[in-house]
Amino acid sequence: MSETHVTVTGNVATEVSYGETSGGVPMAKFRLGCTERRYDRQRECWVDGETQWVTVTAWRALAVNLIGSLSRGDPVLVSGRLRVREWVEGEAKRGRVEIDARSVGHDLTRGTTAFRWAAGVRGQPPGGAGPGVPEPAPEPGGEVVPAWIVSALEARRASVPSSGAASAVAPEVTSKVTSGESGDMAGKGRGGDAEGALT
Repeated sequence: MSETHVTVTGNVATEVSYGETSGGVPMAKFRLGCTERRYDRQRECWVDGETQWVTVTAWRALAVNLIGSLSRGDPVLVSGRLRVREWVEGEAKRGRVEIDARSVGHDLTRGTTAFRWAAGVRGQPPGGAGPGVPEPAPEPGGEVVPAWIVSALEARRASVPSSGAASAVAPEVTSKVTSGESGDMAGKGRGGDAEGALT
């Protein structure tokens, strides 16, 4: 049976929850609010439409990286396998849309972010973990990183000031989105109450 893969945009509506399976596999979840934007010809302005609520589940390295990267209200893109779960509760039929995430990233049409390599990631270029961090041993079958990516990272690293003040600030700002729309959070003015949509 073929799988349905989707890519959706929206806002993180809840804090990312983290846990591990009985086998020790990391897992993270959060609710995503996807609000339609449409142009109202009568009022001649853009308005919010209906909000769809999606539960996003991530596993392993992606789950671990989500904890330090996402906050409630962040605009994100999520790509993964679509699942629709249905069950009967009393006489009512209930349903929930879920995405088994393969990748998650900030929506750069809404703000800016800075990427930071996680230690031990497959395909990490030389020096990717940052200055002063020992290089992890290469994994068997690791992905080959194109030379232009390695060159770009080395050029960027060379252009960053090496002062202690700059390096002390960098970790705090690397994975947060700076946006003029930061107050436009799911559950606060766009798409209603996110907490009520968790059931």
